Amino acid sequence: MTQENKQTKKKVGRPSKGIKKDQFLAIKCNQWERSIIEAKASASNLTISEYLRKMGVTGKIDRREKVLPKEVLELTGTLNHLAANLNQIARIRNGIEQLSLKELSELKAQSGDLKTLAEQIKTHFL
Repeated sequence: MTQENKQTKKKVGRPSKGIKKDQFLAIKCNQWERSIIEAKASASNLTISEYLRKMGVTGKIDRREKVLPKEVLELTGTLNHLAANLNQIARIRNGIEQLSLKELSELKAQSGDLKTLAEQIKTHFL
């Protein structure tokens, strides 16, 4: 059988990481040191593991990384939730089923929520 005739298997799923982090390193510290490490990791918007790894390798943390404000993250979460609901409604509408009165009222309420959310986004960035 030649190379052209062989069927190649399609790769699916998440691509593999270049370098796997498979080594475990435990440290001992007292409660005071732990609270300082946790606070600094939180202030850097990193996990404790990421914070300690960066400090151990480079000796510094680049705090110039842009962190989105809490309000923007909440708005993103709300938009994702509303998008999922609208997708479910669209699936019903594209099928044979008709929307119930409850679903219609929820759709109107979510439409109002979207308008309010759009106004909040406009005021946040102005």
